Amino acid sequence: MSIKRKSSRFSFESLSLPVIQAPMAGGPSTPALAAAVSGGGGLGFLAAGYKTADAMKAEIEAVRALTGAPFGVNLFVPQPSVIGAEALQQYARSLAPDAERFGVSLGEPRHDDDDWDNKVQVLLELAPAVVSFTFDIPEAAVIEALKGQDICVVATVTGRGEALRALEAGSDALCVQGPEAGGHRGTFDAAGPAPEVGLHGILAELRDLEVPLIAAGGITTADDSRAALAVGAVAVQAGTAFLRADEAGTKAAHRAALAAPDRFTTTAVTRSFSGRNARGLLNEFMRRHDGDAPHGYPEIHHLTTPLRAAAAAAGDPDWLNLWAGVGYRSTIEGSAASILASLRP
Repeated sequence: MSIKRKSSRFSFESLSLPVIQAPMAGGPSTPALAAAVSGGGGLGFLAAGYKTADAMKAEIEAVRALTGAPFGVNLFVPQPSVIGAEALQQYARSLAPDAERFGVSLGEPRHDDDDWDNKVQVLLELAPAVVSFTFDIPEAAVIEALKGQDICVVATVTGRGEALRALEAGSDALCVQGPEAGGHRGTFDAAGPAPEVGLHGILAELRDLEVPLIAAGGITTADDSRAALAVGAVAVQAGTAFLRADEAGTKAAHRAALAAPDRFTTTAVTRSFSGRNARGLLNEFMRRHDGDAPHGYPEIHHLTTPLRAAAAAAGDPDWLNLWAGVGYRSTIEGSAASILASLRP
């Protein structure tokens, strides 16, 4: 089957509104959200993490049915396992009372590649305008193949070392993620410490690189957008800001928690839900398990999946991963278009 080639690769400078809707795996990112943001002059994103290649393909086609504007797709890059059987068993024993509380069994703590090869093939076939990667960078041959289909390739980085590796592999742009960001850290080292240098500091460290920089982390207001652009970013990427959008697939308990700052008063970094460092609203699950949670992604993600699903079904936010960045108090409820307008620099 022949693959249709596009005339030119996407450029972030072409955006009429330099705001990107961050890919948020686990439900919040939907075709409707991506289409609304792209149709409004920004760049919407689909999150392919935890989905099969067929599901990702269906979402790409759904966005194209809603808008002719460019949009992006994000993939998690698979990495070797970093956890042993004994550590997994010990953490499972720690979680057993929680699973019993909700009447569920813990999930199988398996290691997998998130349907990687099949997803790459779908992206080469459908050629969305932008493809971004998180947790690592793929082989240079994969990046070269995507660029050969006129796809703009973006690497998520949290520091200079990762940035240089991404550029050496052929990335067109860098999504610079600061520790202020909600959700998973994009660090290449799955068992490494969470980065501490703030977003603006990382941007300043990378300004000498001749590549577009996208600022991600704590972007929830127009002032945040202006400040990041002033430090050298060509665009900002906001995730938490869109969690309360009408078009988002955010769980009801998550939405309610974001709107209850008196109950959830701060965010914290945890690996208790997935085995990877991620920022969310500090809740009871994190308080109980941060001390004994080992590094181990995606095994721990799979282990806790039934527990999190049961908590969501019960509307109990204290046992749910409430991913959110430090600016969650500034989020607003409404259409994606209204949120996009609130982020306009």
